[in-house]
Amino acid sequence: MKLMMFSTAGSAPRLGVVTAQGVVDVQALDKAQPTSILDVIAAAPASLAPLKAAADKAPATAVLALDKVKAELPIAHPPKFICVGLNYLEHAKEGGHPPPTYPSFFARYDSSLVAHGAPVIRPKCSIQLDYECELTIVIGKGGRHIPEAKALEHVFGYTIFNDVSVRDFQRKTTQWLAGKNFDGTGPLGPVVVTADALPAGATPLRIQTRVNGKSMQDSNTSDMIFSVAKTVALLSEFMTLEPGDLMATGTPQGVAHARKPPAWMKAGDIVEIEIEGIGVLSNPIRDEE
Repeated sequence: MKLMMFSTAGSAPRLGVVTAQGVVDVQALDKAQPTSILDVIAAAPASLAPLKAAADKAPATAVLALDKVKAELPIAHPPKFICVGLNYLEHAKEGGHPPPTYPSFFARYDSSLVAHGAPVIRPKCSIQLDYECELTIVIGKGGRHIPEAKALEHVFGYTIFNDVSVRDFQRKTTQWLAGKNFDGTGPLGPVVVTADALPAGATPLRIQTRVNGKSMQDSNTSDMIFSVAKTVALLSEFMTLEPGDLMATGTPQGVAHARKPPAWMKAGDIVEIEIEGIGVLSNPIRDEE
């Protein structure tokens, strides 16, 4: 099942189920249904079957065309958003890094996130704006010291993230916080696909980046060094995972900074991230005012 948060003119964000016909307005069906993806996660797995049944029987009046709604962040305020760096071997190599034996973890913050269709902001202080397609885990069941063999039981689903990086700021220190958290540089969404709708551990899935229609990254989630299950298990060694936590799992080779000359994104560009079975996340680039 594909879930999304959306709005129409003047409305607050609402929960939708995406079908072949469009997006089903859940609240238009039944006011007793969940109002957000976080609500669905909190009540899962009991919330899923009734939601799917309602969406399958939705009358035409409750189905909206996807091009008539505005995508909102699927989870606007995740309890935690942890990213994994250097999780594809060829990407580590193109950046001059040895293959990691333990993940490089760093945090993303809410102020950096933008929804599908919203502009990514290229800051005044840098032209080194880079794209990074990333499969992102949505935690369903929290916990600590989660064994790798049971880690996938804690995954609610998956979404798409573009870990847009301001490279010169990322490299000012060995900590990547600055380059990864400029305002308006973290496209997320537009949908969350429940884990049962994808292969176990979301692999193998094709993962791609296109800029202005040109292929820039094209790989497969099977090439990840640290799998979804391994990532969940390792994070839970030192922190308690919570429902709604997000974990971006790293990007493959082909990023802008490794190209000669570097292919930095600029105002007017359109960047698209596509992951097989999940969909497309698309955003324009705009200069900071």
